[in-house]
Amino acid sequence: MGKRRRVTERKKVHPGVLGGAAVVVVCGVGFAGYGLVGSGGDGASDGKRIATGPPTPAEVRATAGRFLTAWAAGDVRRAAALTDDREAARAALTSYRKDARIAEVRLTPGKPAARKGAKVPFKAAATVAYQDTRKPYAYRSELTVVRRTSDGRPLVAWRPSVLHPELRPGDRLVTGEAGDPPIRALDRDGGTLTAAKYPSLGTVLDGLREKYGKKAGGTGGIELRIVRKDAHDAARTKTKSDDAKVTPDKTLLTLAPGKPGTLKTTISPRVQARAEKETAKRKQASVVAVKPSTGEILAVANSRPGGFNTAFQGSLAPGSTMKVITSSMLLEKKLAGVDKKHPCPKYETYGGWKFQNDNKFQIKNGTFRASFARSCNTAFISQAKKLSNDDLTRQARDVFGLGNDDWAVGVPTFDGAVPVQSHAQMAASLIGQGGVRMNPLNMASVAATVKSGTFRQPYLVSPDVDDRKLATAARRMSPRTASALRELMHYTAVAGTAAKPMAGLGSDSGAKTGSAEVDGQKKPNGWFTAYRGDVAAAGVVQAGGHGGEAAGPIVRAVLLAGG
Repeated sequence: MGKRRRVTERKKVHPGVLGGAAVVVVCGVGFAGYGLVGSGGDGASDGKRIATGPPTPAEVRATAGRFLTAWAAGDVRRAAALTDDREAARAALTSYRKDARIAEVRLTPGKPAARKGAKVPFKAAATVAYQDTRKPYAYRSELTVVRRTSDGRPLVAWRPSVLHPELRPGDRLVTGEAGDPPIRALDRDGGTLTAAKYPSLGTVLDGLREKYGKKAGGTGGIELRIVRKDAHDAARTKTKSDDAKVTPDKTLLTLAPGKPGTLKTTISPRVQARAEKETAKRKQASVVAVKPSTGEILAVANSRPGGFNTAFQGSLAPGSTMKVITSSMLLEKKLAGVDKKHPCPKYETYGGWKFQNDNKFQIKNGTFRASFARSCNTAFISQAKKLSNDDLTRQARDVFGLGNDDWAVGVPTFDGAVPVQSHAQMAASLIGQGGVRMNPLNMASVAATVKSGTFRQPYLVSPDVDDRKLATAARRMSPRTASALRELMHYTAVAGTAAKPMAGLGSDSGAKTGSAEVDGQKKPNGWFTAYRGDVAAAGVVQAGGHGGEAAGPIVRAVLLAGG
């Protein structure tokens, strides 16, 4: 039979008081579609009606209320039965009491963000107890109510983040003696670094504690913390390539403080503060600043502090900022010269792909300087036929230290990837697309390598602390090539696509813009890498548009803060 609609009954639901927590479910009226399910193969129906479509507001409130009340009461079986994954929910809710030692839970639902929304925010207030130590703990999370297809029943969509907003699949909440002693991280001037003062450093400080807590001489305390699955998987396998995915364990509550050890970092408080301010103004921005003469990292910041560290671990196509590396290769191979004539047509075809420039511009009778400054794609694609498939890979690896998975920064990082490709993908990699992947740390290092003339691996903690070996490049570019690259980047900073953000920054400066197209995004990721004096920086604003407009102002501010 066809689908019919009816109005659900108005049902009054009283507040339920369980485990010392009052969970109020507001009564209301909602609408749902219903279908009749047949019991035989001949189309006959037994009359059983199955609700379809999104849960009604009344169903959302009632389901959320029953789940939160059961959770607060410690009725794990009942709470798990109100989710779409009983087994996973039962295990997590049991661990919440047993391993995290969280009790006296009070859960207060809020109003859905949208009038007919299925997401319900809630506040959690509880007590964490370990032996004779007790401490209150409060946080906010949210749940989503969905409709099960098989019987139309509204249920809570189970995700670890329901339990705590920072939990991901495989993570656990644990209360007990901390495995890694706390650290007191210092900036380069001796000041204390905290996530409260510098929010973007939260994940970085967690990573430093994990690596240096014991080496710094501290003693562990009693803590409620998130034990990350990926961090412990990486520790078991001990593969550097896993660093791009690793988020360190995080302390949520300290019940009994340990004794922190002291660890000095290379962070500049002035540059870090500016980086924090600039990224906070934007939705998806990340920036890193380094010191070209040493490789010391001066700042790292992300718009979303506490989450994934895109600035160090991101893996994004760098767009035209990659042309710095490609240009170094073309200059060395004498396929380009700063003021030599160089083609920049509207279109260039290679490997069956037709490449074009932004707004289909062309430069007639132009030089390589002009093509670099205006970021002419076809000027680079035109040289693909003269290159071997592995030329760019070897240039990035041997001169710029990228793609070897061997950087020892002090915390997990992704060290860039320039895979060997062929045909159209090889050509695309010349302009920072194809399979090329970078992050702001990698591209800040590229600008620093151009400025100093040699690759110096960026680092956050001096290798003297733990006698670790920093990565090196197989060779350095020739002084002539380095000088030509600086000339190209400086010209771009004064007369090219980077002129506006770099205005007034002096003669000892250079820059390159980039925009990387991403499937499904209306705007490209905007990139900008530059140097000024002994500071190099790179930034990206995801879905931000052109690099000079999106990331340029961030990098400019960071360079100015560097002196």
